[in-house]
Amino acid sequence: MPPPEPEGVVVAEEPPRERPRSTIAEWTITILLLLFLTTTLVQAYVIPTGSMEDTLLIGDHLLVDKLAFAPYGPVSKYVLPYTDVKRGDIIVFRYPVDISQTFVKRCIGVPGDRIRVINKQVYLNGVRLDEPYTYHKSDYIDSYRDNFPSDPNVSVDRRATDMLLNHVINGEVVVPPNSYFAMGDNRDSSLDSRYWGFVPRENIIGKPLIIYWSYDAPTDQLNTSSISLDHLVDLSKNFFTKTRWRRSFMLIHGYPIQ
Repeated sequence: MPPPEPEGVVVAEEPPRERPRSTIAEWTITILLLLFLTTTLVQAYVIPTGSMEDTLLIGDHLLVDKLAFAPYGPVSKYVLPYTDVKRGDIIVFRYPVDISQTFVKRCIGVPGDRIRVINKQVYLNGVRLDEPYTYHKSDYIDSYRDNFPSDPNVSVDRRATDMLLNHVINGEVVVPPNSYFAMGDNRDSSLDSRYWGFVPRENIIGKPLIIYWSYDAPTDQLNTSSISLDHLVDLSKNFFTKTRWRRSFMLIHGYPIQ
């Protein structure tokens, strides 16, 4: 038996020790924070088609700033870097025909703008645009694509039909309120506002910030949300040779259109 404590002596109890946070809990919190930041402020996106060549290439992996064009509140507009969508901005948005798809195009017209295309050349509010970012694969002049607005020679979405019927004045498309007219830089091969109408303001997600990785992969390997076995095999064999190292960490900027 332990000896009795001397009389008059108070034995202090040892304070309870704080239980250390487990590694699993720390990683859980970290992952939740990263997921919050990724889904709320920044979104990763990969370019699956050539509609924005040569500004953005198939296989460019981007980080998209979701805060820039977000709706602002009465207080947050003074402390957060919100901006309005401007002509020449590259925008990421939900495809109006199928909002489960995400598109990247260049904003050509904002509400109130008048747009016309004559022999591949865009005229904005009656002024011919200087567009050094555009890319034309051929000299062939298409009667609808390159002379717009006009009678479509291909099937267009009902939204484009509405645009041609109700938003054309004196041979020019007039952009309505809360809408934008977007085109791909690869003008000869771009599914854009000429074929499906205006981009609603609420469909705009943000703008691309940076190319964090660029890999020369075909469109069929990038058009799905999951990674195919063929793509994994291709990566394992050709990661170093097919990575476009010069495009890594390249900042993406719009081009001011007056």
